[in-house]
Amino acid sequence: MTEQRKKGESRKGPGTTAKGRKRSKTSRKRKWFYGLFFAGALAVICAIVGYLLVILNGERILAANRDVLLRGDSSVIYDSSNNKVASLASVNSQDAQFNELPKMLRDAFIATEDQRFENHSGIDVIGIGRAIVKDIIARSAVEGASTITQQLARNLFLNQDKTFFRKATEASIAVALENQMSKDEILTMYLNRIYFGNGVYGVKLAAKYYFNSSLEDLKLWQMASLAAIPKAPSYYNPKDEPEDSLQRRSVVLKLMQDQGYITEAQRNEAKAIVYKPLENYSTGSNRNKFMTYVDFAVKEAVKVTGKTEDQIRLGGFKIYTSLNANAQQAVEDAFNDPKNFEESSDDQKAQGAMVIMDHADGSIKAMIGGRDYVRKGWNRATVPRQPGSSFKPITAYGPALETGDYDMNSILRDDKKCYGDYCPTDSNRVKYIGPVSMSQSIKESRNASTVWLLNEIGVSKGVAFSEKLGMPLDKKNDRNLSIALGGLTTGVSPLQMATAYSAFANDGKSVDTHTIDRIEGPDGSNIYEYKSPKSEQLMKEETADAMTAMLQEVLKPGGTGLNAAIDRPVAGKTGTTQHGIPGLSSSSNRDVWFVGYTPEWTAAVWMGYDKTDKQHLLKKGSSTAASLFSTVMEKAMKDVPRGSFDRAPQTNEPPPEQKNAPEQVKDLRGAYDENSMLVSLSWTPISGEGISYRLYRKASMEAEYTRVLDAATGEATDLSVAPGMSYEYYVTAYNSATDQEGVPSAKIAVEIPGVDLSPPPLPSSSPTPSPTPTLPPEESPLPTLPPDGGGWPSNEPPLTTPTPTPPPDQPAGGLPGEEGPGNGDEAAEGAGFDRP
Repeated sequence: MTEQRKKGESRKGPGTTAKGRKRSKTSRKRKWFYGLFFAGALAVICAIVGYLLVILNGERILAANRDVLLRGDSSVIYDSSNNKVASLASVNSQDAQFNELPKMLRDAFIATEDQRFENHSGIDVIGIGRAIVKDIIARSAVEGASTITQQLARNLFLNQDKTFFRKATEASIAVALENQMSKDEILTMYLNRIYFGNGVYGVKLAAKYYFNSSLEDLKLWQMASLAAIPKAPSYYNPKDEPEDSLQRRSVVLKLMQDQGYITEAQRNEAKAIVYKPLENYSTGSNRNKFMTYVDFAVKEAVKVTGKTEDQIRLGGFKIYTSLNANAQQAVEDAFNDPKNFEESSDDQKAQGAMVIMDHADGSIKAMIGGRDYVRKGWNRATVPRQPGSSFKPITAYGPALETGDYDMNSILRDDKKCYGDYCPTDSNRVKYIGPVSMSQSIKESRNASTVWLLNEIGVSKGVAFSEKLGMPLDKKNDRNLSIALGGLTTGVSPLQMATAYSAFANDGKSVDTHTIDRIEGPDGSNIYEYKSPKSEQLMKEETADAMTAMLQEVLKPGGTGLNAAIDRPVAGKTGTTQHGIPGLSSSSNRDVWFVGYTPEWTAAVWMGYDKTDKQHLLKKGSSTAASLFSTVMEKAMKDVPRGSFDRAPQTNEPPPEQKNAPEQVKDLRGAYDENSMLVSLSWTPISGEGISYRLYRKASMEAEYTRVLDAATGEATDLSVAPGMSYEYYVTAYNSATDQEGVPSAKIAVEIPGVDLSPPPLPSSSPTPSPTPTLPPEESPLPTLPPDGGGWPSNEPPLTTPTPTPPPDQPAGGLPGEEGPGNGDEAAEGAGFDRP
């Protein structure tokens, strides 16, 4: 029995018999089946719920914003002279009815933009799958997969950013549009709202603008040219880019043939036609002028009123702004001129941004967010970038002056020195010159002395000063010496930089940046009126004055900002950041800047590429940004009363006649005495009691006259002249009894001959020259570079310095860079370093 039991157990024991094994396999199959079933059911439920949420979200957005689908009563933007600039609701377009749209024109857009338009319900599942695969391969959102309905949703309700949440919202609105509108209605609205470049919206106006044709008279090649534009309006419109337009037209025609809309013969015929641009044709509307400024003002209106953007655009409001139309037009013209930008190797253009503001009250006079900016586009004026050396006044020189321990003549140390593992390098033609004044250090944008200065005052003071000026730094990663040279974790925007520099220009006081002065309702009621907040004293007046004096030197010979000079006083600073691409040995740059101010306005210029890679770098330095500043500001300020940094702005009109003012001085004469090395000046004295004279002088490189001498008689001598310079003089009479100064005399010019500094030839009896005596370092004179920054004067020995070893590669965006004097360009050493 025991043996039989054991045999039975061996045959029928749990998990050991054939029947048991079969039962076990069946059990596992059931578990897998139920698991897959419930997982599938859950996935279906989630998909249904997700789809319902998408639909409900789209319906909610559409219900809350139905006015956007209609052309309502437009609000209007006015400039500072109360001239109409833009109509917010009805853009520069002409609406077409569906029956006005030729079938072949509709086919061209469907073939190009959404070949399954007639079959999907707002979302193209096949297209989305293809886009997801491409995005995964590229590891970024590169493929749009947008249907015509989605594009319409984006244009009406959303911005242009490619993010998951924006795409999801776009899809939900598209589904809602498909549920409430027919395909014909959607296609008609799409063709009426889409952007065609050059400020033109809608296919009807585009046909008129590019071909001077009605829709019904369009030829196939013209239809294909119009269908080619929406993918990239700046690059594919035939007026501005005829070659690119022709190539894109060929793509459209091929798509139309592939999908059976046209024959090969029609394609070849339409492909061969060459576009001839119309001359002097205008849309007859200015409603889309100055789009960056208009968009920025609309956002500000939303903020100050608490209304939605749709309410602002469609509410019939009158929005009065601080826009200076002349300044804005000067900016627009400069950004439309390709000569002001480096040429790109492909269709990604070198970009830029600029902000101009009045630092007396913070009003923004002009703003542009990039080349070919479109409505609701990417406003680069508000996008953070690495500032390079344009940040030096904010984190090093400004806080040092504020301590009271330093002034513009204080001596800094420009030595090759490491601070732990951080080793800043000069890129000037002559590096590490030892003792250097603060004024010379900032003029030549020397890095070693700037970092030395921040190290002396402490990083915390630099961080605090930056925060005061409206640019708080990263609390964890920006507590280091690299901030002295603009090596920041996040970066700063052109608008922030203009605001910060405005404090230097405004005697150290804060300014509140704004575009809107007041808003009136449709009935004339006062909806909003700007009231300036009480200004804060962000720094001592002495700090602002010293900074302005030093920054003026940057635009003089030997400074890095020479190209920014205009016909009035300017103070400013250049900035450049190196590319920071690991493994790339190149002196090309990622960002270039110039931030500067006149006695009246402050402006910031940034230039660079939206996406920086090996093919998209700037070959030139900050001289390009400085030149753009000069080009714009010269024209922008032509009607602005001219002032000076130590006097209030003067109007162009002559001052009223002063009672008892002295008469004009006559017969001013001047000559240079080579023996005494001075300028002798004389004039005809004026009769009267208490009359003295004030002599004013301006050197050839200076923009303003300066009072240099007072005299009691009709003659004076100027001892402070330099060889090789030219000077202009005028004199006024002053009545001490009435405290009144007379009208300036006629101006005269005096040329000072140059001096030959070449050493005399060595005597023939002396085969070798005597050694030059060596002074101690503190007594050694500092040689001065010539204006072009190259070579030493012939009577000075060359300064020998060891060639610095480039620092190791560093991550982009958080490390300093270098620049040098001369023509305003900078050169850098060390991959991955941000430079001025």
